[in-house]
Amino acid sequence: CDMEGDYRRDVDGKPRHDGIRSVLASRGITLPEGQPDDGPDRETIFGLGARKNGLFREALARSGVEVFEGSVAFIRRLRDEGLKTAAVSSSKNAAAVLEAAGLADLFDIRVDGLESERLGLRGKPAPDTFVHAARGLGGDAARALGGEDALAGVEAIQAAGYGLVVGIDRSGQAAALREHGAGLVVQDLAQLQIVSAPPTMDRRSATGGLPGWP
Repeated sequence: CDMEGDYRRDVDGKPRHDGIRSVLASRGITLPEGQPDDGPDRETIFGLGARKNGLFREALARSGVEVFEGSVAFIRRLRDEGLKTAAVSSSKNAAAVLEAAGLADLFDIRVDGLESERLGLRGKPAPDTFVHAARGLGGDAARALGGEDALAGVEAIQAAGYGLVVGIDRSGQAAALREHGAGLVVQDLAQLQIVSAPPTMDRRSATGGLPGWP
């Protein structure tokens, strides 16, 4: 069992229940869908989702959030340059994660699992959430930068028609990120440089996925 590889391939970046379906399918396991209100003791897709979410919330309360300071500094520089930013996540816990990390003020809008469910947006690797984010920022997707560390995420950004798809490689999967749609791969957003545009040029927008949060 390759836990990290399985996670990157079947879970990372996907909506909670899609990730569960992928993991079960990879092992030839079939479970009933169940109902959205199934508790963590039910052996259904929704039951497993409830159990997974409970464990995640416990871990969040116990250990907090790992923050990549270089990436945070880069996003703050984007905002200093007048660019708008959005957080795009499949997670229904995105607000709690951002709050725990002290980063809730870093983004103009948040497109998360709750918003996607409310609007009927398909999760990554479908482009819906990133298309919605670009529109919410009032920008043209073709002039937007999107950053993701999940394979499903870079697929979604590329499919949304973003001008630049940045893959963030924190686990030695640079080649896979490129194969799934990243035009540029870095280990941290701090490796990117910002060149100020002349006042007559349109400002770009920037969106990013929240890595590794279910």
